[in-house]
Amino acid sequence: MNLRLPLKLASALLLTGCMHVGTDYVRPKTTLPNAYIEAGPWKDAVPSDEAIRGKWWEIYGDPVLNRLEEQARASSPRIQAAAARVDQARAVLGFNEAGRYPTLEFSPDASRYRVSGNRPDQPEKVAGNHEYTSNRFRLPLYASYEIDLWGKVSRLEESASRRMEASVAAYYGVLLTLQSDLAQTYFQLRAADEELVLLTRGIELRERARDLVGSRKRGGLASELDLARVETELAATQAEAQAALRRRNDLQYALAVLIGAMPGPFDLNVEPFAPQPPIIPVGMPADLLERRPDVAEAERLLSARNADIGVAQAALFPSIKLTGALGFESAELSDLLNRDSQIWMLGASLAQPIFDGGRLRSNVDRARAVYAENLANYRERLLVAFKEVETALSALRILDLQHESQLRAVNSAERAEKLATARYKSGLVNVLELVDAQRTRLQVERGRLQVRQQQMLASVTLIRALGGGWAERRDASGTAWAMPAKQAPDS
Repeated sequence: MNLRLPLKLASALLLTGCMHVGTDYVRPKTTLPNAYIEAGPWKDAVPSDEAIRGKWWEIYGDPVLNRLEEQARASSPRIQAAAARVDQARAVLGFNEAGRYPTLEFSPDASRYRVSGNRPDQPEKVAGNHEYTSNRFRLPLYASYEIDLWGKVSRLEESASRRMEASVAAYYGVLLTLQSDLAQTYFQLRAADEELVLLTRGIELRERARDLVGSRKRGGLASELDLARVETELAATQAEAQAALRRRNDLQYALAVLIGAMPGPFDLNVEPFAPQPPIIPVGMPADLLERRPDVAEAERLLSARNADIGVAQAALFPSIKLTGALGFESAELSDLLNRDSQIWMLGASLAQPIFDGGRLRSNVDRARAVYAENLANYRERLLVAFKEVETALSALRILDLQHESQLRAVNSAERAEKLATARYKSGLVNVLELVDAQRTRLQVERGRLQVRQQQMLASVTLIRALGGGWAERRDASGTAWAMPAKQAPDS
């Protein structure tokens, strides 16, 4: 049989495909503000087109924080799990890309069998029973290929590709969350260190006050009640120091988990907390579309859902499948590769849905409804993104004013505490005024520390709301995604 005609027919069918059903994806248009309402001093302090890139935490200039961030990215199980999800999406894409190519299967077999002499289908022209034993040796190569006339395979590949991009964006979203959680926990720990320093200094002041009152009591210038009051204040401050130490230990253990280390051996030295909130370039509102990995994830999922509509619509049209086989078959192994033992087969089949009770149409409606749901989710994600940026900017602006007020309060309380101590030594006031001045100074110092801590936490929140150092990169051919490293299997 001449194979030219079937091969020409197959080639013609391949060249006519494929016509994509469904609508090509277009990113939804969104109305974005020209500037942030709460731009504050950041708008004039830095160029509007500048943005934080890469290792954003280095803006704080803390080498310990830098080391912890690097260790977290390398060792955190949370990051490893997110990277494994990217590997899963990459594998699904490879599976769908394979649909563009024919399937080849090499299936050799060998058998020996005996035919019964008492079988019911004996030859009529030959008397007697005829049993015999026979061999069969086969070396077949099977091939099959479904012609993508309507773009079903292309849409499946497009959907898988967009889902992989969404998983990459989700990976960077997890990474950004981990990095910001680590930075905030670290600043809370350093604030706890500073609180311990304040409480230790407060204990020393109260011990001196106790000694002073005790000396005056022995000289008949103070009562037992005065001594009990300063001792009560000393014990209360010591209890607060113990509570602060417990909070610090909790934060240190939390840091260990974030970097993927065992809490027991992990230890950070107590260090003073005297940071300055950095000036953060906020850029333009439109930058959030590229700088927020969660927004990019929602938009890529929306594109995948659009491709799913095309897949569902392609199922309404006929499918054409080509099959073929080529090989050798013989009753004797020595004759298997002879020319006379050659076998081949070429076929084609067409399948057209006629009636399914509306199942395929319903599947198209479902795909469209899922797309509408993802479109609403994408728009909501944009609203949340702008809300988070505005909230962080507002917090930083107000906290800056609050910190200035707290500094004035600290200066006044320190001056009042010194005056009260001098007046008490001179016998001009009772011990209550001294105790109250010391308590007020400690309170306002801790209040100033709390405001500074909130400033640092708000700055990290702003960086996270802006998308950190990640940004999707687009070029003329589409989106160039920075893929995380493929996870190596555990040995």
